[in-house]
Order: sequence, then C-alpha cells, then structure tokens
Amino acid sequence: MRTFKNYIDAAKRRKLEETGEEGFSLIELIIVVVILGILVAVAIPVFGNIQATAQQNALSAAAANAATAVAASIGDSDATSTPTTALANASSGEFVVTLTPAAPTLIDDVCARATPDGATTPWAQSGPGCTGAAHSWTP
Repeated sequence: MRTFKNYIDAAKRRKLEETGEEGFSLIELIIVVVILGILVAVAIPVFGNIQATAQQNALSAAAANAATAVAASIGDSDATSTPTTALANASSGEFVVTLTPAAPTLIDDVCARATPDGATTPWAQSGPGCTGAAHSWTP
C-alpha cells in the first residue's frame, strides 16, 4: 500500500516537472475578470431598459383595461353597471386610473389615464376620447 502511494506521488512530481504548470497564471485570471467586467457593464443598462419598458407596458395595459371596462359599462343596459364601478373593478392597487370626463355618458368620450400610485409621470392613456400622446415616460 505504501509503495503504491509513493508511486502516485512520484508520478505527480514527474508530471509537474515536465509541464511546469501548477495552476492559472495571474494574467489569465486578470483577463477573465476584465471580460466579466465588460459583460456586466453591458448587461446592467440593458436590464434597466427592460424594466422601464415593462413598467410602461403595464401602465398602457391598465389604461386600456379601464377604458374597455368603462365603455362596456356605458353600453350595458343594466342599471347596476356604472362607469364608476367599472373603473373601480378595472383598477389595481399598483396604478391609479382616472377618467376624463369623470362620468362619461357616451363611449366616444371615454378616456382612461393610468399613473403609478399618485405620481404625475410616467402615465398612459387609452380610449376613444383621448387626445394627444398615448403615453409619457420619464424614468
């Protein structure tokens, strides 16, 4: 058993003497760190843009859902379905959705505007009664 261990140790020493390599050199490690730094420097702004686009899409979807719900309540003949209840049902806790005018009577007048929790920007609006841009984004 002892001779087998000595043989393995001798083989390892011989291989080390032949190749002269014991591990990674400092230059190789620095190159890997630089490459990782470049990848991170590229990935962080891309990730930030993805988040901004996702938030703007969520605002647009909230405004469109509210406009559709309010327009459906105006077209509904049921007396219990009002634009106010439809707006309350379409609103989420994440966004504040407002109507212009506050109580539309015609479907062509509906304009729903969504903003994140009381902020003035960014915002998105949707509906046939909306004029101007569909959304504004200032991160």
